[in-house]
Amino acid sequence: MSAIVTRSDCQSAPRAEGSGSRTFTPNHRWKVLGIGVAANAGFSATFSGIPATAVLMRQGYHLGNAQLGLALGLLGLGVALSELPWGLLTDRWGDRRVLLTGLGATAAWLFLMALLIVPSPSGVPGVHVLAAALLVTGLLGGSVNGSSGRAIMGWFREGERGFAMSIRQTAVPLGGGLGALVLPSLAATNGFAAVYGLLAVFSVISAFFAWRWLHEPPTQDSAAPTVLAGPPPLRNGEVWRIATAIGLLCFPQVAVLTFASVFLHDFAGMGTLATSASLAAVQAGAMAMRVWSGRFTDRHGNRRPFLRLCSALSALAFTLLWLLVLPGPTLSGGQPVVMVPVMLIVAGILVSAWHGVAYTELATLAGAGHVGTALSLANSFVFIGFFLVPVAIPGLLHLWSWPGVWLSAAACALIAWPIFLRPACVSVPPQNRPTSQPRALSRSGKPDRSC
Repeated sequence: MSAIVTRSDCQSAPRAEGSGSRTFTPNHRWKVLGIGVAANAGFSATFSGIPATAVLMRQGYHLGNAQLGLALGLLGLGVALSELPWGLLTDRWGDRRVLLTGLGATAAWLFLMALLIVPSPSGVPGVHVLAAALLVTGLLGGSVNGSSGRAIMGWFREGERGFAMSIRQTAVPLGGGLGALVLPSLAATNGFAAVYGLLAVFSVISAFFAWRWLHEPPTQDSAAPTVLAGPPPLRNGEVWRIATAIGLLCFPQVAVLTFASVFLHDFAGMGTLATSASLAAVQAGAMAMRVWSGRFTDRHGNRRPFLRLCSALSALAFTLLWLLVLPGPTLSGGQPVVMVPVMLIVAGILVSAWHGVAYTELATLAGAGHVGTALSLANSFVFIGFFLVPVAIPGLLHLWSWPGVWLSAAACALIAWPIFLRPACVSVPPQNRPTSQPRALSRSGKPDRSC
């Protein structure tokens, strides 16, 4: 869930001070990749790890489900609102300045939250204070997405970028899994001051290594022309279609990330350790699946069919989860209750496995000159989901309890399926069109001109 801008998009971006005279070893690019992974994993631990403490947050801050949903939703809204501005600022300032500014500001804000916005014997912060604090956290933390992705794309050659970005994509479930595993226990034993303080330390460490190693790459082929494909993304209907599908398919994923801990506690009666382990299993499985899916679709050239398969399987998994939680005599035997966390883990992995493939498809549609804008658009839809879903779930719980939540998740995945049906039609200038790739044929055997 990150904006990526290729070097061909940003030749006008200023180089880091002194980068022209610096010499780098051939392996320096792996340090840059490590910085990107660390920065994104640290912020993922924030926006995925804090919701994993939802049960403890509800108790410690004296919140109802609706208030909890509002507070957690504003964390995602902050990222959604700041994604495109941070990306534009990255093109103007460069990777290093934006990443250092964002990480430093995020660390300072989290330290401030650890001091002032935690429950204590003297008082409990109100829901509006907590919600506003999480909104600011999202606004500041959204800086890591575009800046770190742009840096990696600049340092790796064309034949290495897919592998490098696949590794970087694992940062989101890696950080989320670590956050889900560590933060609930930390909140239970040491309070939320320790939670915010630890997240601030992560940002400080990432900022230090970014200051030490992140520089603009040596300029190469600066005169190379930019290859554009199709109209600009904001006027490209197919880009809007895929970005919308990405957002819809993220809705059930966000439901798992934000309210799975509450669900497993309230419905299945699981404790903090078991809940944390379940959420960590979701993130670990998603991390492995993202790397595998990227390599699989690169080999077979089947991104659209794979995205449709993920949509269908996700809809099926959440439908089975809905059937498991329906009230009835089958729950009294105990066995279906044991299956509930297993099915939740399976559904969470399936609905998280497709991100790298979808962003690659979107980048292909947009063309090299428009990658950053297209992926920023998709990220905005994704984090709108991080706002809307936690706000909507309490209402669904009030009306239809947990069956309504998981049936709605299945519906979102099912709606995304037909959006991925339309084949990608990328307008490439004739001089750049591969001669080995024939034009699509219709059923009659003639070239397909419908797209």
